[in-house]
Amino acid sequence: MLVRQILSSKPETPIATIAPDAKISAAAQMLAKRRIGALIVSGDGNTVDGILSERDIVRELGNRGGGCLSEAVADLMTNAVIACHPGDTVLSVLEKMTDGRFRHMPVVEDGKMIGVISIGDAVKARIDEVESENSALTGLIAGTV
Repeated sequence: MLVRQILSSKPETPIATIAPDAKISAAAQMLAKRRIGALIVSGDGNTVDGILSERDIVRELGNRGGGCLSEAVADLMTNAVIACHPGDTVLSVLEKMTDGRFRHMPVVEDGKMIGVISIGDAVKARIDEVESENSALTGLIAGTV
């Protein structure tokens, strides 16, 4: 299965972005309100400047306390974002997420952000793929295909 198939199966919602100069407290509120685990940091809403996850915020709260909530998103975001492309396979995305120990990945095409997939999206797609293969093999063995 390809990333473009995952995106097409997701409900169409705007990509959750936040400006680099926004406060961490605003990012935390947005994450909680939308019930998501990461925000794409983007100054223009089209390109990826960074990513800020709930893990990033919790780590800093644990290390430095509540004072970090008044800092800018740019101060805590991950700058070196690994993105994927619509033609990438689910397996390659899962491998990148596992190796990098992150759970959200922007999808970029022609330099423009077109979506975000989570590890949950990728795992669900892979399970669906395996179930489909299993069903086809079972039918083949049983002679019903």
